[in-house]
Amino acid sequence: MANDLVCLSHLRWDFVYQRPNHLMARAARDRRVLFVEEPVTEAGAEPGWRLHVHEGVRVATPVLPELAPEAAEAALAALVARLLASERIEDPVAWFYTPMALPWSRALVADASAVVFDSMDFLAGFRGAPPRIAELERELLAAADVVFTGGASLHDRLRSRHDNAHCFPSSVDIAHFATARGAVGDPADQASIPRPRLGYAGVIDERLDLELIAGVADARPDLELVLLGPIAKIRESDVPQRPNMHRLGLKPYAELPAYLGGWDAGWMPFARNEATRFISPTKTPEYLAAGLPVISTSIHDVVEPYGRLGLVSIADDVASTVAAVDAVLAGRHPARDDVDAFLAARSWDRTWAAMDVLVDGAVRDRARQAARDADRAAHRLERPARVAATRRRAPVAEAG
Repeated sequence: MANDLVCLSHLRWDFVYQRPNHLMARAARDRRVLFVEEPVTEAGAEPGWRLHVHEGVRVATPVLPELAPEAAEAALAALVARLLASERIEDPVAWFYTPMALPWSRALVADASAVVFDSMDFLAGFRGAPPRIAELERELLAAADVVFTGGASLHDRLRSRHDNAHCFPSSVDIAHFATARGAVGDPADQASIPRPRLGYAGVIDERLDLELIAGVADARPDLELVLLGPIAKIRESDVPQRPNMHRLGLKPYAELPAYLGGWDAGWMPFARNEATRFISPTKTPEYLAAGLPVISTSIHDVVEPYGRLGLVSIADDVASTVAAVDAVLAGRHPARDDVDAFLAARSWDRTWAAMDVLVDGAVRDRARQAARDADRAAHRLERPARVAATRRRAPVAEAG
């Protein structure tokens, strides 16, 4: 049995199903996994945990009363220690998605069999990012035995800052999304929407180009825009409303193929700003696995390699987006065999298998280093004792 794994995440398990869910569910096939979320605050609450199990992963949500920041960190540290003891977590791998968990998990880091930083986003570039995040990221990088990145842009950013950094771009559960290619019935809330449909599935936040979305809706009133996903970090009133725009809300991961199967193209209308500078959208391979032609703005990790290989159409303004949609509706899109050949190397199963090897290597390396440190410490303690013993045994010259 592999080492227990404790994952500290800024994303909640039941939010949009993405990288942490995919990887931790696979990790749980051969090890115990504890997924620790950020705390929820409730007035008058006793500090404690809410625990439930999803896909073999034990999900733990800390509950705190309203506390000052330093008191909250102390309470969280005590809760983590209590949880690890009650769950009998032994020699865990500490897996971080957010440096902001460090202030209340330093004891976990100190006792870990290995520390992993899976950098899936440049969190410091997000709206409302905590001021301490850059400082804590430096601390996490110094503590990490191995660093994974969610795309090439993030790898370029971190590889000079850590000598064991590895790029694992967004992957896909091919079999899950390939069901969209068959005869799937439209979900009830999408069935009445006319065709053609251009769809987006993901969080609706500051990373989307809302002006572009409104512009395309206005330029092509015959085109129906379907938006799936929750609104986060922006006001609902910020999201444009048009007769041909349909916001259907957050959908369970299991239902996504049915929605995508009813679209004519998948769209990634991302803004180009600090929040999107390093993203590697998971929806790129998901749309492709669903059999959709894909249109995206010029996000670096989409342009390279998807745009370069002709698997995704790149369009940054209303005119080029409309032209890309018209090309799709005219039947011009990449060959299915080319798409499938590319996706075959991008499965979450393969990604986790490769990560797992590196994690086990980090555990062994840390154990060997600990053994070397212990040997050196023992030698330092033994040397004075040997010197003293030698002095006691040295012959004393007789007085002449």
